[in-house]
Amino acid sequence: MKVSDLSVKRPIYVIVLFLVIALLGLIGLTSLQSELMPKFTPPSLNVQVIYPGASPTEVENSLTRKLEDALSSLQGVESMRSYSFEGMSMVFTSFTYGVDIDKAMTDAQNKIDSKKAELPSGILSPIINKISVDEKSVMTLSVTADMDPMELAATVEDRILPDLLRIPGMARVTTVGERSKEVQINLNTEKMRSLGIAPVQVLGALRAANLDFPTGSLKDGQTNTAVRLSGKLESVETIRNLVLMTLPTGTQIRLCDIAEVLEAPKDMAKIARVNGHDAVLLTIYKQGDANAIDLSDDVKAATSRIEADYSASNMKMEFVSDTSEFTRASIKSVLVDLLLAVLLVALVILLFLGSFRNALIVMLVVPLSLIGSFIGMQVFHFTLNLMSLLGLSVVIGVLVDDAIVVIENVYRHLEMGKNALKATADAMKEIGVTVTTVTIVLIIVFLPIALTNSLVSDILRQFCGVIVFSIIFSLVAALTLVPLLTSRFAKAENSQDKNGFLRWFEGKINAFRDWIASILQWSLGHKRWIGLLVIALTVAVCSLFPSGFIGFEFMPDVDQSEFNLVMEMPKDISIEKASEMVAKAEEWLRARPEVVTLITKIGFSGGSNGQDAPYMAEITVKL
Repeated sequence: MKVSDLSVKRPIYVIVLFLVIALLGLIGLTSLQSELMPKFTPPSLNVQVIYPGASPTEVENSLTRKLEDALSSLQGVESMRSYSFEGMSMVFTSFTYGVDIDKAMTDAQNKIDSKKAELPSGILSPIINKISVDEKSVMTLSVTADMDPMELAATVEDRILPDLLRIPGMARVTTVGERSKEVQINLNTEKMRSLGIAPVQVLGALRAANLDFPTGSLKDGQTNTAVRLSGKLESVETIRNLVLMTLPTGTQIRLCDIAEVLEAPKDMAKIARVNGHDAVLLTIYKQGDANAIDLSDDVKAATSRIEADYSASNMKMEFVSDTSEFTRASIKSVLVDLLLAVLLVALVILLFLGSFRNALIVMLVVPLSLIGSFIGMQVFHFTLNLMSLLGLSVVIGVLVDDAIVVIENVYRHLEMGKNALKATADAMKEIGVTVTTVTIVLIIVFLPIALTNSLVSDILRQFCGVIVFSIIFSLVAALTLVPLLTSRFAKAENSQDKNGFLRWFEGKINAFRDWIASILQWSLGHKRWIGLLVIALTVAVCSLFPSGFIGFEFMPDVDQSEFNLVMEMPKDISIEKASEMVAKAEEWLRARPEVVTLITKIGFSGGSNGQDAPYMAEITVKL
């Protein structure tokens, strides 16, 4: 082939080409983001509307049905499921694949707004979310310190959260278990009754004294001055001295005369514990295009700085959950398997071809083809995930095929007595078109999957894309780099030149070849029996699916050594009682030797207005 002849005659071109490929590939590798699975967003919406105090029947008749009517008119609706709970309606809408889900969210909001006059007046604003795999939290931190609960809550809100939210790639941080401070006013009903003061008067006095709003402006010919009424209550002492009324005698009745005013922690609504100890939990969510591993490293650096700043208070910020660790371990495992695959391929080539030079050529060509695939990954915004790395692992066998076919044919011409240059030229003329055809066939097999528009394609696109990129660079290497190396370094080796082990292995291979030939000869003489055997095996294999020996599932189960335990308590008990009940479950779990960490969250479910909802507890058990 002309390309191969050019690479042999002009080796500088090929050397520079693959140096550029290696350099760009390494740059692409260092800039790729890492995640567990490729990003894909099912075309589905979740509409949630809170209707405080309504029964499930009322929610169904006055809210859910009207939401269904509004959403059913959206374009591309494939299916719809609705649920009516006490105080809440949820409608899940699935669209045909290819629908712009962001536009569908806007259209859904407009449709619901157009039905607002028909909806109950007591509902809260609808919440519309698209279902995305990136919405899951990335990590969870526990914060403990030798501080007052109110001081710890203030530190979390004023120092820790702003520092974390400044980290690149951070989307939001939610907190559970903090007890912020509040001003509590405990009224003395006997004193109020004796003075003729009603609670509504106290409320009105507080509102009138806690004002801050613009009142207008003063203008003249030269100036324009804004006027603002500023009368916010700034301290507990100011609230205590608030005048409620003045008696005819001129005596002023202040709030401290009829009530106890103090600054105290808010009543507990949610409790968080780690391994049975109270803590403040920070749940971290990343932005959709952020790198989970880089975000985890940045958060660890930020927590180290915060712990150093509050070392006097013995502050501890521990990672009780970090999904990036599983992602990091999975990617590392695949990379190790990838390296082992390259080494084993070189070993197999060494054993079967019996040439160290040929094995070294393959060990050079395969990594260059893999590195070149990172260029395509960077151009098409792929990431390092299980699917793309799996594609790299699978494609190694294909990459070796091109190189082996070329090397083996060159070796055959060398055994004819030709020199390396002549053997390479004649070998490439014979098989250059064949190698190209086989590579194009493989590309045609995987390329349509990457180009189609479906949920499965979104999951497999990076898998197939990486294979296509690697095959293309493998073809370029087989037509240019391999001929260059064989024309310079290929050498026909006699059996006497091989060491004892290689000669022994070659003898065993020849014996295995003779055994296979005898089986083939017998098969050609008993075609009917072979045909019946093939039909029986085909029927047996196909029967594995309907008989239940091989099942079907969308994604394989991934064991991350953790599970969630959800408990629901009666809604008429206090949160303190609910905490005691959950503590018994925690104690039982901690007694199990395989349990490493317990993360407990206790609080109201979000299904209704707060006091009517049952207490829910979620215990995350890490093994």
